[in-house]
Amino acid sequence: MGKLIKNHWARLIILTAASYQALAALYGFFWPKLFFDFLTKTLDATVKPYPILQSVNLLCGLLGFALEWPLSFVAGSFLHRSIEFRLLFYPFSALSAILLYQGTNAALYYCIGVGVWFWAFCEGEDVMPVPWTVKPKSRLRAREKA
Repeated sequence: MGKLIKNHWARLIILTAASYQALAALYGFFWPKLFFDFLTKTLDATVKPYPILQSVNLLCGLLGFALEWPLSFVAGSFLHRSIEFRLLFYPFSALSAILLYQGTNAALYYCIGVGVWFWAFCEGEDVMPVPWTVKPKSRLRAREKA
């Protein structure tokens, strides 16, 4: 059995969350509803008449998707390889997703994904410049011996 590569697992979870969030934003354009509308009516202005929260969710979902399944010009960049940036950006995405009624599942997936990204960060995993690759074995063995 091999080792669990946490950053690949987290990437799959975040891809799921980002796609859920983008679809929830699209649904929110047609059926605007806040998750916490039973508690307060002060946030209703963020969903209608102007779809501010839906636009933020669509942007966060597309950015999360672009960060985890990057195009060739994004792959290997500083933001793509930075786990710290992910640990700062995804909680904001989860917050914007949970405010929208349709985005509650995405917010839960983001929380799980952030936990797995934090686990990968604590174990010192690196995000490779080419997505879905692992470290070459020669460098890996030299690092384990040190």
